Amino acid sequence: MTKPANRVFLALKSFSSRKNLLFSVGLALLVTSLTAGVAGCSKSGTGGGINLYSVEDDKKLGEQVAAEVESDPNIKILDPSQYPAAYTHLNRIVQAILNSGEVKYKDEFAWRVRIIKDDTTLNAFAAPGGYIYVYTGIIKYLDKEDDFAGVMGHEIAHADERHVTANLTKQYGLQVLLDVALGENQNVVTDVAAQLTSLSFSRGAERDADSRSVAYLCPTTYKSNGAAGFFRKLISMQQSGNVPAFLSTHPSPDDRVEDIDAEAVEKGCDTTSRVAASQWAAFKASLP
Repeated sequence: MTKPANRVFLALKSFSSRKNLLFSVGLALLVTSLTAGVAGCSKSGTGGGINLYSVEDDKKLGEQVAAEVESDPNIKILDPSQYPAAYTHLNRIVQAILNSGEVKYKDEFAWRVRIIKDDTTLNAFAAPGGYIYVYTGIIKYLDKEDDFAGVMGHEIAHADERHVTANLTKQYGLQVLLDVALGENQNVVTDVAAQLTSLSFSRGAERDADSRSVAYLCPTTYKSNGAAGFFRKLISMQQSGNVPAFLSTHPSPDDRVEDIDAEAVEKGCDTTSRVAASQWAAFKASLP
């Protein structure tokens, strides 16, 4: 049987273009890490698996996908110039998380957040490179800013731990995503943008994002287990027989509440609210 190192060498020789060389180098790094225990590839936290996509390519893909999302006539993005108060509140919350000292790519990613006008959707989603989208439905649904901060921490974690590109690489393959990052496959950009609203992550990636949300909120004035408040409210909806579509692409919230609370205790983080309720009321009142 041909040894892994020889197979990698033959693969490198068989490709001549720059893009195929990038694929071959990625393959070589993967084989090296699996056969020799060398950390040649970046890992997405603890639950996202090995991600062969580079941080720079995350940024390029995210920029293209964000442009596609925001050009979709079926997605009604609130214009920051028309709703300055709403975006002031949103950015205040996001900046508190980014300034926690726990976000790895704080200075590399865009961290641009936009509000989608849709009161019926309880959701938020992340595109690669720090582009975050949140629906008016989830803002109006939640009773506390702490809970919303937990949701934002969860979505920021998906981008910061690079779960999105790890997931998309499994689905499309590395070469296709490299083509997209180089601007050579608009059809895939359109497809990716359409999928983001319902992208299903592995259970490990969801646990990772929940855990990172606790870490992000721990140094802030928010309850570190804020995300658990969101899931508790979802559970109450389930018990009343009203199951939101959000749960069709996310694991059951029951165990996650327990895990998030346990994570906060283990880290020794504060689980009491230290933010004024009036701020959250003002945010909700600023929405159309």
